[in-house]
Amino acid sequence: MSHHGAVAAGHPLTAQAAELILRAGGNAFDAILAAHFAACVVEPVLASPGGGGFMLAQPANGSAQVFDFFVQTPRNKRPADELDFYPIVADFGTAQQEFHIGLGACATPGSVRGMFAIHHSLGSLPMREIVAPAVQCAREGVKLNALQAYIFSIVAPIYSATPEAHEIYGNKKPANTLAGVGDVLLQPELADLLECLAIEGDALFYRGEVAQSIAQQSQMGGGHLDLSDLENYAVIRRKPLSANYRGVQFLTNPPPSSGGLLIAFALKLLEATDFSTLEFGSKTHLQLLTKIMAQTNKARLDAHVESGASPAEMAGMLDPAFVDLYRREIHGRAAAQRGTTHISVMDDQGNVAAMTVSNGEGCGRMVLGTGMMLNNMLGEEDINPGGFHRWQPNQRMTSMMAPSLLQWPDGRQVVMGSGGSNRIRTAILQTLSNLVDFELDLEQAVIHPRIHFEKNRLSIEGGFDQDELKQLLENFPDHHLWESCNLFFGGVHAVEHNGKIFRGVGDQRRGGVSLIV
Repeated sequence: MSHHGAVAAGHPLTAQAAELILRAGGNAFDAILAAHFAACVVEPVLASPGGGGFMLAQPANGSAQVFDFFVQTPRNKRPADELDFYPIVADFGTAQQEFHIGLGACATPGSVRGMFAIHHSLGSLPMREIVAPAVQCAREGVKLNALQAYIFSIVAPIYSATPEAHEIYGNKKPANTLAGVGDVLLQPELADLLECLAIEGDALFYRGEVAQSIAQQSQMGGGHLDLSDLENYAVIRRKPLSANYRGVQFLTNPPPSSGGLLIAFALKLLEATDFSTLEFGSKTHLQLLTKIMAQTNKARLDAHVESGASPAEMAGMLDPAFVDLYRREIHGRAAAQRGTTHISVMDDQGNVAAMTVSNGEGCGRMVLGTGMMLNNMLGEEDINPGGFHRWQPNQRMTSMMAPSLLQWPDGRQVVMGSGGSNRIRTAILQTLSNLVDFELDLEQAVIHPRIHFEKNRLSIEGGFDQDELKQLLENFPDHHLWESCNLFFGGVHAVEHNGKIFRGVGDQRRGGVSLIV
């Protein structure tokens, strides 16, 4: 039995949108666009037309390229005392974290222009057909699943920050309370927006009525954005960052974004290790991963990644002499992006697509008449390491998002990516190592437990051998043990084709689903 392709995504309806398009004769790029529009409806905290992201495209007959449609800093900066910019506390249950929201936290959104650029370059079906599954979900309503309800509970102060937001996401519940499991989200205004975009194109969003509404609300309500930001926003096409790891070609998001670069740097450190005698989950293995993560963090600071370095300067991290400085430390002594979702698609024509998108956590303000919440990227601590309000005008913001592709010499391909802010790079690194170093199958490579090391704290997922952990943790007094797998450790949604059959894995940490079509 022949198949049309495969998809892995963070929600069943996101994956089903891609499935419908593949069955209708669309290619992988049509399918991933449909999945993204659906994610804006069914994963509203993680995806929005008001956000941004990246897509890695490998056409069947052509060179790989990355579409950068991430957010841009505004062209003009208002004084801080004029801004609608304030903190809220998100409650993760075991921990709390402060985020900043308001119109003053909004960067120029790129998602809509990105979708149309991809469609113009690589799509085959009409845009009206591509948005149809998302429009149906928005108009008929979607039952909130457990993961989306949990995410809502974390960011409740944002999605109930205004009456307009609470009307959509509160499902007629009391103030400060959002829809729960099984509640139906109806988003008719968002359905109208998607239908109008399909008819009128991205000019509606960047020059027309939607642009006018965004600019007017921003200027009157304490934001930076004005009409010139939207009119001048451009998608950037980049050549992927390419690295060879033990004979496997790794393609990923290049600078100025940092996630792919940091994964490639970690692979350079890792390739000096002989895995033939290394057991997965052993003290030696976990100690090695921790050292790799620590040295990558150190190199990130030393190379001034995300702190004003140019793309060329950032790429210097992969210079053999620079890598060797950190590799020697690993083998000589012990070392001490938040709301994102990912979609992977392959089709039977040989096209491959990986898309990672984000809306931050959302700014709390709806664009009136659109059913859409803008991003809060200027209020994201992870991508403002120099401090808030210190960003340079009219620049692409950096990101940890790293849609990636692995290519083996025998033709096997695995496309993957992850959500999870700073954990994106460590989730992809460990999944990649599981595939290449431990030769695990795709499902096992994704579901095996993970660790994350940052700011001298070791976070460990449940599932490792307790005796091995006991020995390891003697060296890490600052650690956190999770009882089971958790969305903290990312969500790697991956699809594989070995020349004969498709496989897909949706990471259960983030409600993942895979479909063979």
